[in-house]
Amino acid sequence: MTATAAPSLRVGNASGFYGDRLGAVREMLTEGTVDVLTGDYLAELTMAILGRDQLTDPARGYAKTFLEQMKECLGLIMEHRVRIVTNAGGLNPRGLADKLTELAEGLGFEPRIACVTGDDVLHRAEEFDFGHPLTANAYLGGFGIARCLDLGADIVVTGRVTDASLVVGPAVSHFGWTRADVDALAGATVAGHVIECGTQATGGNYALTDELVGRDLDHPGFPIAEIAADGGSVITKHEGSGGAVTVGTVTAQLVYEIDGARYAGPDVTTRLDTVRLTQEGPDRVRVEGVRGEDPPPDVKVGLTRLTGFRNEVEFLITGLDAQAKAARAERQMRAALEHRPPTELRFEFTPAVDPHGRTQDDATARLKVVARDGDPAVIGRRFGAAAVELALGSYAGFHITAPPRDARPDGVTATHALVPATEVEHTVITPDGDREAVAPPERTLGLAPVPEPAPPAPPPEGPTRIVPLGLVLGARSGDKGAHANLGVWATTDEGWHWLAHTLTVDVLRELLPEIAELTVTRHPLPNLRAVDFWIEGILAPGTARREGPDPQAKGLGEWLRARRFPVPVSLLEHPPTSNNEENP
Repeated sequence: MTATAAPSLRVGNASGFYGDRLGAVREMLTEGTVDVLTGDYLAELTMAILGRDQLTDPARGYAKTFLEQMKECLGLIMEHRVRIVTNAGGLNPRGLADKLTELAEGLGFEPRIACVTGDDVLHRAEEFDFGHPLTANAYLGGFGIARCLDLGADIVVTGRVTDASLVVGPAVSHFGWTRADVDALAGATVAGHVIECGTQATGGNYALTDELVGRDLDHPGFPIAEIAADGGSVITKHEGSGGAVTVGTVTAQLVYEIDGARYAGPDVTTRLDTVRLTQEGPDRVRVEGVRGEDPPPDVKVGLTRLTGFRNEVEFLITGLDAQAKAARAERQMRAALEHRPPTELRFEFTPAVDPHGRTQDDATARLKVVARDGDPAVIGRRFGAAAVELALGSYAGFHITAPPRDARPDGVTATHALVPATEVEHTVITPDGDREAVAPPERTLGLAPVPEPAPPAPPPEGPTRIVPLGLVLGARSGDKGAHANLGVWATTDEGWHWLAHTLTVDVLRELLPEIAELTVTRHPLPNLRAVDFWIEGILAPGTARREGPDPQAKGLGEWLRARRFPVPVSLLEHPPTSNNEENP
């Protein structure tokens, strides 16, 4: 360990995504103190949104809301000497840095602004065999951010770095860590992973709200990580702000968007199975014991692609013989489009609540027709016109929900690829405008599977009751390209013993039939009393392109918690509560 004996570093977060609470920066600056304030604006789909912005105007490609926040708060930032680290630069970090300089000059301030670039590898898409993506960005680490801060930057603007790097970089600069300090880097990575999604660490999107009774969950405060020289941390929030910080809320974020016990990043591989959590006091959770390993030789590249165009029309079908009426409308639509059919034409029938219903709405079924094609002309107004032309020659009671309209972009797919870390030009543009290269790690390590730990003692036999799993388990889920993760945890030792022995992959398949044919990998995390399920292909062909009501798998965990299953009565006598003791 080469770290200096510096005091702890207090790092706050004021944004978990592009569109998060606009007033959070001011709240974090006025409700308490922080040394560094981070802002995470990038997600896989955000990169596609910024890519489409640049198709319209190449000078765009960054999170415009960050400039609004700086316009309001730059005076406070300079007065309080808080350093800002953000990935709001998106696809154009240098462009955002220039805009920020103009803004500061107009307000009469002279902050030292640096940026980190080199993540954009779109110009090498053919070389890396990526096909024709809209965006292609490598996930950079924290050492470029650290170099900017070492050179005196007040504000560091990056492109695509890992979310946790926004915290790792300031910690590297503050403590003087090197790449050999893998345990410290891993500890800071965990702290960054916990606070990166903003209020998800302070009670937002939290399943077990019964344990937070009496807390203000309508306006949760943003999280803070107090990082020590060894990489350990305390997760907290400003005193008096809303929400709560408990072992449960921190666990929920730790098991979010991971694919196993090894959490690979460009600076370090973090062993999530070594994390220990302790409720140190009200709204203070200590994170310690984190072990790290060398990073893998490759870095992840996020790829987004436009998926063509989409249009739709919805037929309303009232009363009797709804399915026969829908079948007639489908035949007529297919015939009307057969001379130039769309690449994809799909019909979705939703039955009425009651064909004999007391209200017409209850008695009305729906037939939604969705068309997709790479050419917007194929599914533009002519598609809607084909439906309208059926009005007097189709089923009885014919009507549709909206007039014809133009086709619109269908959205994007978000997927990943790997490239050697040595092939990515991680670059710092210093506050003085100079360019410096950031060397990749010299030591790397392949990611061998972590041996599954020995299970805890089996739970004692006893009576069970069929109830929703959510009465005894928490869960959180999310998307990673075409795949999803589902983290499930218990809050007591007895609950963990039951969870570890009961919720197997086979049982999960039975509870969630949609994953029955998919590859599912189970990763126990005993220190967290949790298991993580990695579900491959559930979002295929990529994030936000999947059909259905949950294209990013955000509700998958809550579906599991709603499923009914035989649960030991002894667990129901001790429902989930906040854990005030160190996890086993």
